[in-house]
Amino acid sequence: MTASEERDEDGLAAREEALLAVERRAWPGPGAKERAVRERLGLSPTRYYQLLNALLDDPRALAHDPVTVNRLRRVREERQRRR
Repeated sequence: MTASEERDEDGLAAREEALLAVERRAWPGPGAKERAVRERLGLSPTRYYQLLNALLDDPRALAHDPVTVNRLRRVREERQRRR
């Protein structure tokens, strides 16, 4: 098991926790979040959002950070309704 695959008590890997941590933070302006995703996580923004979207459906993520996960689920549902 690599460092990014080690699970905490909620069952989330370090990378999954990092994805949620990025979403908890307020970003100062356009591009800052995407830049941080590339620099801190080593992911393209597209891959980041793919992983994040999958994580929102994971009950372990909800148990780990219910406020962030529920907020992101509401945003996702609103976008889906508008389509």
